[in-house]
Amino acid sequence: MDDKMVVELYWQRNESAISETKAQYGKYCYSIAYGILKNNEDAQECENDTYLEAWNNIPPKKPVRLSAFLGTITRQKAIDKWRRKNALKRSGEVGLSLDELEGCIPDNRAIDDHLIAEELARKISDFLRALPQNERIVFVRRYWYFDSVNDICERFGYGKSKVKMMLKRTRDKLISYLEQEGVLL
Repeated sequence: MDDKMVVELYWQRNESAISETKAQYGKYCYSIAYGILKNNEDAQECENDTYLEAWNNIPPKKPVRLSAFLGTITRQKAIDKWRRKNALKRSGEVGLSLDELEGCIPDNRAIDDHLIAEELARKISDFLRALPQNERIVFVRRYWYFDSVNDICERFGYGKSKVKMMLKRTRDKLISYLEQEGVLL
């Protein structure tokens, strides 16, 4: 069953939409959550929360790429759970990644308008598309999937200093780009 058909099941309020979603994207959602939380039960909970969130948001939303829609929900659920569990400490790759990006992205409290958040997301997507493929993939592996620097080194055969420098330069480029675009002041 393709994404359009699954989304149509949600629009019809047909409960089989959830089982179809789980069959097609369950492993994908679980892997995103587990990559952030490193805990089986928490990852399964986030995966299930993703299905509920999809049920509650389709309709009115009608995602074209269901995988991206579900991945975004799962990632946010996992980050929220991680933040609750680590409220007093910043540890692990998620904390390090979030700390590294702190200077690039405006504080969520400053983005209280949904349209501004969407524009920021568009700008970041445009920035990423303009990067050379290897820089883009390393950046996304670090800041979307929260891979450790060591995992990235292993995956691509790069040295640790190369990965760290690539990430720093890309963050600096992102800051400069967002300043030029008027997103950061």
